Amino acid sequence: MHILSSKLQILIRTTSTSITHTRQCPVRPFNVQLTIKRGVSTQYIYACNVKIGSLCRVGKLHHARNVFDEMPKRDVVTWNAMITGYWQNGLIEESKRLFELMPERNVVSWNSMIAGCVDGGRIEEAYYEYFRRMPKRNTASWNAMISGFVRFDRIGEAEELFEAMPSRNVVSYTAMVDGYARVGEVERARVLFDCVPSKNYVTWAVMISGYVDNDKFFEAEELFDVMPEKNVVATTAMITGYFKEGMAEQARNLFEGIQHRDLVSWNAMIAGYEQNGNCEEAIKLYLQMLAVGIKPDHSTLISVLTACSSLSCLKEGRQAHGHIVKEGFESNISVCNTLITMYSKCGLVQDSEAAFRQLKTLDDLISWNTIIAGFAQHGHYDKSTSLFTDMISTGLKPDGITFLSLLSACGHAGKVNESLKWFHSMIAEYGIEPRAEHYACVIHTLCRAGKLEKAFHLIQEMPFEADSGVWGALLAACRVSLNVELGELAARRMLELQPENSGTYVMLSNIYAAVGNWRRVMEVRGLMKEQGVKKQPGYSWIEFGNKVHFFLGDDILHPDIGNIHSELQGIYLQMKAPDDFEEVLLI
Repeated sequence: MHILSSKLQILIRTTSTSITHTRQCPVRPFNVQLTIKRGVSTQYIYACNVKIGSLCRVGKLHHARNVFDEMPKRDVVTWNAMITGYWQNGLIEESKRLFELMPERNVVSWNSMIAGCVDGGRIEEAYYEYFRRMPKRNTASWNAMISGFVRFDRIGEAEELFEAMPSRNVVSYTAMVDGYARVGEVERARVLFDCVPSKNYVTWAVMISGYVDNDKFFEAEELFDVMPEKNVVATTAMITGYFKEGMAEQARNLFEGIQHRDLVSWNAMIAGYEQNGNCEEAIKLYLQMLAVGIKPDHSTLISVLTACSSLSCLKEGRQAHGHIVKEGFESNISVCNTLITMYSKCGLVQDSEAAFRQLKTLDDLISWNTIIAGFAQHGHYDKSTSLFTDMISTGLKPDGITFLSLLSACGHAGKVNESLKWFHSMIAEYGIEPRAEHYACVIHTLCRAGKLEKAFHLIQEMPFEADSGVWGALLAACRVSLNVELGELAARRMLELQPENSGTYVMLSNIYAAVGNWRRVMEVRGLMKEQGVKKQPGYSWIEFGNKVHFFLGDDILHPDIGNIHSELQGIYLQMKAPDDFEEVLLI
């Protein structure tokens, strides 16, 4: 929905300048000599206004301000361009200061300030300081304010303005359709959509996306089918819908049919593949996108890094890191957190820490949780707790995720007593109510240490029913310690929760086999067959020649399966052969 809301914002903005750098600078007095030399013709003012706009668009705001200050005479367009430039760069206070100095204002001036306040999250200022004070409003004024209320999900206030406005256009209707859909009132959105006198492509796209976001894909598909002229925005919304329904092939067909693909459509495909578990295809599509000259944005990089994390594809992960540096996304917290996770999943926790230390500010709890989790997953208990201490020293308060990582670190390092200490500290010192995952972590640690009775006692103390993960941990521990009684109990609870889980049958069967109870082994296998449960095949993968190769148990479908078996046979013979046979092979 945020993509379409951005399109809506474009329709209501009064200018399209893009500013990236400035400094506070008072308005300078007119230069009399310049006035004599250049004159103050309309053509001169127009040329200066064009130059200010051009400089702003390439990020040279300081130079734009110099042109503004040196103009012997300015018109209202000049002032509006600079005011808009400031707030588009996030300097709303500079916009407000310049606005107050304007010798005369038009409706565009006021509209620009409304849009600037909305853009900066100052919705109250937009309404009370500018919209309410405007001497005269046009339809764009009402649209800017309605769109602002919609953006912050204040639909009641948006609706009041919509009903009160003297005249409406397609932008007004589209903003309200978007608003109703955002808060889940899809039926009201559709009623209003049907009333729009002249729908544009954004109106259609907003309604289709509203259906998709509210899990009404059938309705979205119906509406898309009757759309008079399908555009990239609506098609991208449908691509997202197909992926939400797990229909990757249909999404790809739509994507291939787009004549002029934009970054948003590429992002929808890459994110869709990644979220549906086809991370290899996500990475391949990312490489294709780069090959056709499309620059990634932060959304692209987050999806790609997540895919690289899932497949442990370090090469492509490093390539994405290069784009982060090249495109200046190092200050984007979400991108950097995903980068930290990627290096950790690829086994390079030192690189994870290096990425973490490159953050300009270390006041984001998610970043700390990410790096603590990275070291915890690799069994670095001391490093995890050291980072926790550093985090506390910055004044940040830990949350449940922080402690989940610390408990995980205890489990990987076999720190039983420390696990219990952190668990009780979380409750007593920080007032955090433990969730099922926290109990599961402690129980896993106890089970790995062979303390089954203590683990079972903690399960009984849980304020909620244990899930399959908890009982699975106990069952696995019973397999190691050959505790038949607790193993049967854990297996029974597991089968109540997940009757189709083949692992439960296999582990229980292995416990019986280990103690020589073959009658019970046959009973479990018979029950498994009776219930129609089949053992899930395991698979592994390896990256070779810029391609990820997957291998399932008993898989014979790989195109090079003959060569693979031949090589494996040669390796097997060398492993089994005596030293003299190895010398013969070398000869």
